[in-house]
Amino acid sequence: MTEPAEPLEIHLLADSTGESAARIARAAVAQFPTREFRLVRHRRVNTTAALLTALEAVRARAGKPTAVLFTLVNEELAQLVKSACAELDVPFADLMTDAVRALARISGTEPDRLPLRPVGVEADYFARISAIDFAVRNDDGAAPASLTECDICLVGPSRSGKTPLSIFLGYLGYKAVNVPIVAGVAPPKQLFDVDTWRIVGLTMSPQRLQQIRSERVRGLGVTRMGDGYDDLGRIYDELDELRKLYRKLGCRIIDTTDMALEESAARIVDIVEERARQAGGQLRRPANVTSSLPPHR
Repeated sequence: MTEPAEPLEIHLLADSTGESAARIARAAVAQFPTREFRLVRHRRVNTTAALLTALEAVRARAGKPTAVLFTLVNEELAQLVKSACAELDVPFADLMTDAVRALARISGTEPDRLPLRPVGVEADYFARISAIDFAVRNDDGAAPASLTECDICLVGPSRSGKTPLSIFLGYLGYKAVNVPIVAGVAPPKQLFDVDTWRIVGLTMSPQRLQQIRSERVRGLGVTRMGDGYDDLGRIYDELDELRKLYRKLGCRIIDTTDMALEESAARIVDIVEERARQAGGQLRRPANVTSSLPPHR
């Protein structure tokens, strides 16, 4: 039997938490679904000593597939990384220097180059925190009276991804609510007071929904729910009823079966922005976010 290939390592060097480099690394890794990668973070690399320690870990990988991604605002440290990677013949990507240089060029201002500077702790930061709090307080239709205060309203069956999408939209700065639709239970009447263009219906393949629900049931320590929660035939009926409700609401629908969280969120925002313009409304945009959609005519 062929042994599985050893994971490829990506070393992330950052002068702060390394979250920015990690997000870019995860996005890049997603383009190679057949390979396994391991992310190794080296945080708070803001001194020469810390950098040399991180580079020793890279050096220890000599002869093994390894890449280095770094977000260092200190040019001297960044140059040391480039020189070391060239010496070790390790591919690398400087994720910070080119971005800072580009902004310095268009602004006519030299960057401060201060490591550990917090990112986004201004008006947009507090707006995001407020939006996340709104999503948590309104999870699973917990506060029907607040539905009309939302920027985006997600509607869908149990386990279709409503909660993580609401929280992620909150992270982006949008006040999102989600309303679960349960077979045999009428949706809250306040749902019909929400602007139609704000509502997006979620759906999923019956087979995938059954799989997720079955895993949920096993996690609860039971073999089967008495209400047919994870019964495939009941799920088909449930999704048929949902489509009728979506037609009544006049909302757009997206299928989240094989869609990543970030992609689903982006699609939802695009749909709501487009429908808002068609209806003569406007989706409130978080600070520093501009729509790429052309003006509706």
